[in-house]
Amino acid sequence: MSMRRRVLLPAAVVLVLAAGVSLVPADEPAAQTGTGHHPAPAHAAPPATPTTQTPPAGTPAGDTPVTFNNQIVRLFQQHCQVCHRPGEAAPFSLLTHRDASPWRQQILLATRERRMPPWKPVAGHGDFAGVRRLSDADIALIARWVESGAAEGDARDLPPAREFPSGWSLGAPDLVLKPEASFEVSASARDLYRCFTIPTSFKEDRWVSAAELVPGNRKIVHHILTYIETSGISETLDKADPGLGYTCFGGPGFIPTGGLGGWAPGAPPTVMPSGVGLLLPAGARVVIQVHYHNHGGSTESDRTSIGLHFARTPVDKRARSVAVLNRTFVIPAGAARHEVRASWTVPPMRDLHAIGIAPHMHLLGRQMKVTATSPDGTTRPLISIDDWDFNWQGLYSFAQPVPLPAGTRIDLDAIFDNSPGNPRNPNSPPQDVTWGEGTTDEMAIVFLRVTADGEHLGWRPQ
Repeated sequence: MSMRRRVLLPAAVVLVLAAGVSLVPADEPAAQTGTGHHPAPAHAAPPATPTTQTPPAGTPAGDTPVTFNNQIVRLFQQHCQVCHRPGEAAPFSLLTHRDASPWRQQILLATRERRMPPWKPVAGHGDFAGVRRLSDADIALIARWVESGAAEGDARDLPPAREFPSGWSLGAPDLVLKPEASFEVSASARDLYRCFTIPTSFKEDRWVSAAELVPGNRKIVHHILTYIETSGISETLDKADPGLGYTCFGGPGFIPTGGLGGWAPGAPPTVMPSGVGLLLPAGARVVIQVHYHNHGGSTESDRTSIGLHFARTPVDKRARSVAVLNRTFVIPAGAARHEVRASWTVPPMRDLHAIGIAPHMHLLGRQMKVTATSPDGTTRPLISIDDWDFNWQGLYSFAQPVPLPAGTRIDLDAIFDNSPGNPRNPNSPPQDVTWGEGTTDEMAIVFLRVTADGEHLGWRPQ
């Protein structure tokens, strides 16, 4: 069953959103992380597979043998080891041949299906920075290695081990914010979303040029989002929920005035382009939403922190959040392919540039495509995700700012699966689903992080 619904947002609504008000900030992590089918527990034994260590005798003459030490470890260093190493969230290490060889069939399958490394945008639909997608040649190389016996190779071919930063990769921040205590995550807790509200004490607005989130326990932190809150609602929610913080799934439970970035394995810190800043209003609270996934057998604790770097050079433009969304849909029970649409047009005399994009749906979401059609009729793809997974979402930064002149129409086309055949469907049997923040609700939104061409703040550091 397929139904279409297009929503044109009133200009007044969008102007409020463009001023920094959105349901979820577009200042979320580059990346994103994972497949939704969480890997085997860290304590699980490797799968039973043959242990051949040398290529078969029938290797064609003239073909360079593919070995771990000569080719494969370089791919793993570039694309995989940021997560697949001791102390990180991935369930096994890929630092050495001894680590990787027992999992080679799983590695082959995950890379062939493009589930790993996690990178959701479809190639050719948007030009992004920090792309983690393997090339076809990379995938073919891994296949040759596995199918020829997963040889270790000559130790002299090994490159130097990759070094990973510890602590703050951007250097010491100007301000560190963190919850008042550590949060305990019980053994085998799956997909737990917890929000922690943290006060600030500034008597004046601050401009943030960079923000870096550091998980307190990378073994259990799946990803992190941040929100700026000025209404006091987050403190009320915290007091009403026993224990440290409060439970939050689809959103933080309030309308944020912005965000300060986020974290996912492999994602870089949030750094603003020259002359652009993130506004942290005087007296605001910073809310950190942490997605926990404890696949171990014991209780773990975490105290995630965020480090802020304040602008030391002039700020001419504010990074703002524009939301294109549909809040009036109904996804019928049993519909395997239900289409929801939304559109928004850049107001007159408000030329913009997009510097990032963040699609957002919940558990029924399957696909989302976003395009920009300029006044001359030219349509430009901004992003397309054809295998949406709620657990692997975030902000994708454009390689170059995308011009959105006045009159440009942004179109969102989302597909939802509310059938019994959807293993992620939270309702059994399926129920009609509408907009909401709960696990059993849905959302259809794309957030654009933008700057306004005509804005010239002229802010200078004191």
